[in-house]
Amino acid sequence: MIKVYGIKTCGSVKKALKFLNENGIEYEFVDFKKEPVGCDKIDKWLEKVDINLLFNNRGTKYRTLKLKELNLDSNGKREWLCKENLLIKRPVLELEDGGVIVAFDEEKYREIFNYGTWYPSSCYFVF
Repeated sequence: MIKVYGIKTCGSVKKALKFLNENGIEYEFVDFKKEPVGCDKIDKWLEKVDINLLFNNRGTKYRTLKLKELNLDSNGKREWLCKENLLIKRPVLELEDGGVIVAFDEEKYREIFNYGTWYPSSCYFVF
């Protein structure tokens, strides 16, 4: 079963969940606020997607923490993701085959889930 990681108040997460529900795709939702993910999970995702995709440098938490001023490298971004899950770009979908999808793009979701164009363990979205 697909696991969807995010927070319920996030607009992108809401859109992704709506898409999955409307298309009859079963999933388990993991709320970062209730069940934070640790470094092990983040490292697993980073085997599949680039740190710059997973690290949300546009969100409120990033601005609040003033992380832009720190000019973080990949290791610094990873450390921050581990201690502050709200810096993870949302949603993160973990597929049964080990693939990881980051963020929501309805057109891309349609391609992946409706037309079978998922490429195991290698697909991610760039915005």
